Amino acid sequence: MELWDGRFELKETAKLEGHTDRVWSLAWNPATGAGGIPLVFASCSGDKTVRIWEQSPSSGSWNCKAVLEETHTRTVRSCAWSPNGKLLATASFDATTAMWENIGGDYECVSTLEGHENEVKSVSWNASGSLLATCSRDRTVWIWEVLPGNEYECVSVLQGHTQDVKMVQWHPTLDLLFSCSYDNTIKVWAGDDDNDDWHCVQTIDESNNGHSSTVWALSFNATGDKMVTCSDDLTLKIWETDETRLHSGDGYSPWRHTCTLSGNHDRTIFSVHWSRNGIIASGAADDAIRLFVENQEKMVDGSSFQLLYKKEKAHNMDVNSVQWSPGEKRLLASASDDGTIKIWELVSVS
Repeated sequence: MELWDGRFELKETAKLEGHTDRVWSLAWNPATGAGGIPLVFASCSGDKTVRIWEQSPSSGSWNCKAVLEETHTRTVRSCAWSPNGKLLATASFDATTAMWENIGGDYECVSTLEGHENEVKSVSWNASGSLLATCSRDRTVWIWEVLPGNEYECVSVLQGHTQDVKMVQWHPTLDLLFSCSYDNTIKVWAGDDDNDDWHCVQTIDESNNGHSSTVWALSFNATGDKMVTCSDDLTLKIWETDETRLHSGDGYSPWRHTCTLSGNHDRTIFSVHWSRNGIIASGAADDAIRLFVENQEKMVDGSSFQLLYKKEKAHNMDVNSVQWSPGEKRLLASASDDGTIKIWELVSVS
């Protein structure tokens, strides 16, 4: 655990323009940013396109390397790279999820996943890259098995949410799937031993310290024993599970609420991301970005978090997505309704 003494700030290092509509989401390629491989991320937009951005190793400037277009017919809402960074999945309001592969420098759509009745809101890969999850306004969560030859087979359709499902996210090490919804709940889904029979093992709602309005996003800490969720109720909530039980395989270890962070954003919190250094970033409809870290003093009952930094006018409009980069530098990318993406570096102020 790093000590966060002293003062920090987010320094804007780049403002990237190119999308002609709001930028909904972005995803860093996990196989970049180390070993001399330049950082790469994807962004997706209401303009129906996905853009691939790469940092120049010499100048540090960002260039748009590719525009993925003429595939989706409506807004592209979410994008996610496979763990090895070779495939990019993009989820769209046109009810499809497209799979892209970088073939000799050109991104080609190698597969299209169909089945949802309407808008696909989110897509996520499991840790091994063998499973993919999608969710939709049709209230369902689909689990797809990745087969050879760019084939994808739906192995389960999970029904349980009563409203639009906003996000799906796999646990960082286990085949546990988390979904959050307009129905104010977070659901946890687990499969049987051969991952073909999936069921809901926990529902986190207002009755067990959950959110009182739409849950927009969630993220895990590096070890996967803590989770942060964000909501239209203007709060962030921290959850934890028994890490030893989680990995021992002797039954499911439920998640319990440890603290609620309120009073930081005054409009809907759309995005949250927990960095591997232990910093939580949040982005909201108040155009602001906030950073939080865990207090060092051990609490008797769970944990407490403090505000590390606040950036008031991070963008001119809603901040839809905040994502920490892989690699050595503490970079944060943010995407906004203002059509821009900004790259920030967390620096200490002497």
